[in-house]
Amino acid sequence: MKSVINWFEIPVSDMDRAIKFYESVMQLALRREKMDCAELAVFPHEDPGTGGALAKFDGVTPSLQGAIIYLHTDNLAATLDRIASAGGECVFGPLELPHGIGTIALFTDSEGNRVGLHQPA
Repeated sequence: MKSVINWFEIPVSDMDRAIKFYESVMQLALRREKMDCAELAVFPHEDPGTGGALAKFDGVTPSLQGAIIYLHTDNLAATLDRIASAGGECVFGPLELPHGIGTIALFTDSEGNRVGLHQPA
């Protein structure tokens, strides 16, 4: 593990507008991807390495608290058990992602923050 943070998502409601904004601001090209439940525009990144995307999917709304940081875990189930024991709650997933990306879940922490977990395949 090189970094505890391995993925982030910035919620969007209008993907075309968001891509135009971020490509202009960051002076880069985003790669569009479509999954069953999400539309993404992925920021350039090295594989393996920390990456991220603009994300549009049900249940996630842009807000001042909108970015989702995904923390690396080698054992998602065990980590979710520890979250529950510590007073947190799993609020999404686990969801196995396509293309061997791994499995994700979202949880709320003791302070009410929404944080993601990612277990590589």
